[in-house]
Amino acid sequence: MAEAKYVANKPKDAGLEARQKLGWWRAYRFLILRRLSQLGIILMFLSGPFWNVWILKGNYSGSLLLDSIPMSDPLMTAESLATGYLPKWTTILGALIVVAFYAIVATKAFCAWVCPMNMVTDSAAWLRRKLGIRQSAKIPRNLRYVILAMILVGSAISGTLLWEWINPVAALGRAFVFGFGATAWLVAVIFLFDLFVVEHGWCGHLCPIGATYALIGAKSIVKVNVVDRKRCDRCMDCYNVCPEPQVLRLPLHGSSDDSQIVLSKDCITCGRCIDVCPEQVFAFGSRFEKQVEVKNI
Repeated sequence: MAEAKYVANKPKDAGLEARQKLGWWRAYRFLILRRLSQLGIILMFLSGPFWNVWILKGNYSGSLLLDSIPMSDPLMTAESLATGYLPKWTTILGALIVVAFYAIVATKAFCAWVCPMNMVTDSAAWLRRKLGIRQSAKIPRNLRYVILAMILVGSAISGTLLWEWINPVAALGRAFVFGFGATAWLVAVIFLFDLFVVEHGWCGHLCPIGATYALIGAKSIVKVNVVDRKRCDRCMDCYNVCPEPQVLRLPLHGSSDDSQIVLSKDCITCGRCIDVCPEQVFAFGSRFEKQVEVKNI
């Protein structure tokens, strides 16, 4: 029975059964909330230039919330420190605020709920499923951590902020205000790379910003939990939509000694596995929840 269902649920149909069984809202609620969060943050940046109401002043590399609370990109701040240059105290304070928030709240929440590039890469993944494009290249997922280390070492050697020359997140953020212009090629390259070369290639394999937030939020509180492994009928919808599917294996299919909490630092806490699961196997919870294995009677 499970095998027949697996054949029916092709990657391009991921979430179909959830829509039929749970309804449209339940099958898309966290995706919708994430888009509202990402677009809402963009509007907060635009509120000043367009309506002269400054909610967020600056960009994704450094901003000021309500003209009082500084927020700085931790990677950019680390690059500055690596060059030997001591940033302004507001930049350091802003980085500490951001690090403290994401270290406490959820693993890589920035990637799923804030980063504008996530909309680009999710669009590529969606189109890839619809077109039935198979994996065409293999890249180690830990390469992003190597790139992160190379950026910091390179900044220290060169005395410049290497990553800021090509930072697509900051570039895309500026594009919403000033227009795409020269930024369009960078966004297009990442979209095409994810579409034709490696599924979730940028966020899941290369992005040093994501690697930074993975390290920051490794011990954060909010986690995706497997409510009951026995509910899983192996339809594979969660694997098909998850940008980091490897994080689901142990919590969902591991031994009784393996935690049913998705503790991997690579999980982006997007909630898509919760959305598309018709059996409601997953739920948001905390890393401290006691795991109870439900026994068949």
